[in-house]
Amino acid sequence: MPNVGAAEGTVGPNTGKVVKTEGLTHYYGDLCAVNHLNLTVGHGEFFAFLGPNGVGKTTTIRLLSGLIRPKQGTAVIDGLDVVCSPLEVKARIGVVPERSNLYAELSARDNLVFVAQLYGLPRSQCYERADQLLVQFGLSEKADALFATLSGGMKRRLTIAAALVHRPTILFLDEPTTGLDVQSARNLRTLVQTLHREGVTIFLTTHLIQEAERLAERVGILVKGKLIAVDTPAALCARCPSEMALEVVIEPSSEALQTDLRQSAHMRSFSRVGDAVHLGVISYTHALQEIATLAERHGAEIRAIRSITPSLEDAFVQMTGMDVAVLESNKPQSQGGPRA
Repeated sequence: MPNVGAAEGTVGPNTGKVVKTEGLTHYYGDLCAVNHLNLTVGHGEFFAFLGPNGVGKTTTIRLLSGLIRPKQGTAVIDGLDVVCSPLEVKARIGVVPERSNLYAELSARDNLVFVAQLYGLPRSQCYERADQLLVQFGLSEKADALFATLSGGMKRRLTIAAALVHRPTILFLDEPTTGLDVQSARNLRTLVQTLHREGVTIFLTTHLIQEAERLAERVGILVKGKLIAVDTPAALCARCPSEMALEVVIEPSSEALQTDLRQSAHMRSFSRVGDAVHLGVISYTHALQEIATLAERHGAEIRAIRSITPSLEDAFVQMTGMDVAVLESNKPQSQGGPRA
C-alpha cells in the first residue's frame, strides 16, 4: 500500500500532542453528553474510546471536529483552538462518521474529486489524488461505480479514503466496522493499522472491546459522558490483578442459569463471551462448587472450565459493572445512501 503521508508543517505549539481537551463539556437539554473531559492524544498514536452507544463518543468527535460548540471547556487540535480556528482545524483532520456522508448518486471517483474540491485542492490535482486513493484502497475497478451500488466494506473504505484526500494530521473513526460482515471488518482493521504505521494519528470510537484491545495503544473508557479510565490495554488489565477468574462453557446455558451465576455470592463479576461465560470469583474452591451445583440444578453439563488472566474485558466489567453482552449489542446501521 502506498504511503498516505500526513500533512506537512502541521505540528503546532502543543508539541507532541495532536489532541488536548480541558473540561470539555456538552449538554443536550438536561443530559450531560460529555462531562468535563480532560484528554490528550499524541502525534502518531492509535487511541480508542470504548463504550456503548449513547455515552458521548460521537459527541466528543463532533466537538473535536468543530461540528458543535462545547458548553464549557476547550478542545485543541495541533495547537489550534477548535472554536477559535475552525477552518484551520478542519484542514488538519479527517472524519469518518458511523453513517457514510458520501453521495449515493455519484461514482466512487466523483465522490473523491468532489471532496478534494471542497478542501481546495487545485483542479489539476483532484483527479490525480482521487485515482491515487482508489488504487491505495483497492477500489480502482469500482472507480466509475455509483456509491449506492458498492458493498458495505467498499463503502467504508471509500469513506475513509475521502477523509484522507487532503492528507490530514489525525483521522477520527466513529464505529468504522459497524454493520460489516466478519471478513470486511477484518480487512478494514488491517487497513486502519496500515494507516497508523504510516504515521496517521488514529482516534477510534468503538463498542467492541476486542477491537479496542487489538488495535489501540491507549484506551479510554467512557461511561455516561465521563472518562473513567484511560491507559494502555495492559495497564488497564493490571488494575484488576487480584481478581481470580474462570472461563466456563456450560450446555445448555439458559438465561435462568446465567442469572443464578450472576447473582451468586461467590462471583465478583459475570460476562458472556461467545459460548462461554467469564466469572470473576472470590475463591476458586467455592466458585467451582457453586458452578457444579447450579449446573446440576438447571440440568446442564459443564463442557469446559479453565482459569484465565485478566483481560481488557474483565477490566471493563470491573470498572463499569456493565455486562459485555449489553455493551456489544449495538444494532448495526446502514452504510449506504446519501448524506444524512
